[in-house]
Amino acid sequence: MTEQEAVDFDVVVIGAGIAGLVSARECARKGLRVVVIDEAETPGGFVATHEVGGIRLDSGAESFAVRGGEKGKPGPVAALIADLGLGDDIVTPNPRGAWVQLPDGAAPLPKLSLLGIPGAPLADDVRRILGWKGALRAQLDRYIPLLRVRPETDLGGIVRRRMGKAVLDRLVTPIVAGVHSASPTVIDVHAVAPGLTKAMTSQGSLSGAVLALLEERGTKVKAGSAVGGIDGGMFRLVEALVVDCEKFGVEFRMSTAVRGTGPLTESTGGRWVTTTAAVDDESDPVEITSRAVVVATSFRTGLALLGGLGIDTGAPEAWPEPASVELATLVVDDARLDAAPRGTGVLVATGVPGIQAKALTHATAKWNWLAEAAGPGRHVLRLSYDLDGVAPPPTQAQAMSDASALLGVTLDASSVRGFDLTRWNDSLAFATVGHRARVEALRSQADAVPGLLVVGAWMAGTGLAATVAQSRTAASDFAYELRTAAL
Repeated sequence: MTEQEAVDFDVVVIGAGIAGLVSARECARKGLRVVVIDEAETPGGFVATHEVGGIRLDSGAESFAVRGGEKGKPGPVAALIADLGLGDDIVTPNPRGAWVQLPDGAAPLPKLSLLGIPGAPLADDVRRILGWKGALRAQLDRYIPLLRVRPETDLGGIVRRRMGKAVLDRLVTPIVAGVHSASPTVIDVHAVAPGLTKAMTSQGSLSGAVLALLEERGTKVKAGSAVGGIDGGMFRLVEALVVDCEKFGVEFRMSTAVRGTGPLTESTGGRWVTTTAAVDDESDPVEITSRAVVVATSFRTGLALLGGLGIDTGAPEAWPEPASVELATLVVDDARLDAAPRGTGVLVATGVPGIQAKALTHATAKWNWLAEAAGPGRHVLRLSYDLDGVAPPPTQAQAMSDASALLGVTLDASSVRGFDLTRWNDSLAFATVGHRARVEALRSQADAVPGLLVVGAWMAGTGLAATVAQSRTAASDFAYELRTAAL
């Protein structure tokens, strides 16, 4: 490395996903000199875009949870979108709701439900899925005393004890598996349904708790509609963040790998040194010095960087394996889909014969802006597949077969106008039991390292709402401390 190649900043942000972009923006807005480094060619992480069949689409996250704001105020993602000047472009999905595909047929998801847990077990839309026997068993929840002999942690255990196996297998498992890529028996209820156990205590039942939370959130609407989107696609959030970052002087170094980072007190006067190199380039590495470092990477990369700083990250087997998801996007011409035969999409229960997909989103039925962009009779279907490292990626023929079965409409191969596969590795936040304790142990060690901040979905919780909230608050405080120390 030559002397001319050495560069210096106030803050190095490692990772250009949403957490990294939000953190960079907060730091730069407080007058700090910031550089963002990422191996990817473009920023955004799991909020990404691609073109299929001549239509620009989201290839990753296509919506955000509206929860998280104080009463009467928007949630963290909506607030950020508004700050970036896109507030008027926030849209809500079509209220027709989603369906669930069971081994014995398909049905709309119950209206009054939370993660599939019914608030009114004897309602018609619940009985249609559970039958009278399953619905009556679920109704017993209203009369079973809340006797706690151990802390309530795993969502699956709570549901089964309170409402029975039918609710767990036919409602909760398809939704949790589709959203979190895990069984509800290993999912931490506090991570995926904050406030549920507290509401159970006050309401005296699980179904009562669901109704109370729905009332509190103002989401007594079709299943799946407690989300929002952006007219034109969620990728517009990334574009707006990048523009705003650059307005405040943030430098982006994409296609750049971080080989290591750490504070070298004696040789650098207390500054951090981050060693970088161009991806697929064997040229000499470049060292970047800074007052502080923000680790905003994915799960495994973050653990490796923190371990390199001497932080005890625990045994590798103590952490869950990251999920790998393949998204298959189809653009088809078929006017029969104008009627949205399965609402905005379908979640698939285990044991459904002949279907490999775990979920299907009928994107043009879900988002009116996309239906207008696609035009009459043209539809965008997005199927998701869990990958176990053994099965090959889904083919176009497999995606068409699954879509036909899930929509109840036999689609013809000649109707396809576009097809694309997008693979996301290490892609989901981890809501498993024990994850919060592991994260807090890691966070306490990281907080003890001067000039270090760790953010990201795997630290914050599930979804964009948690990621944005944590990154924005933590980075703002972090930047204020750095700025104050420099005065």
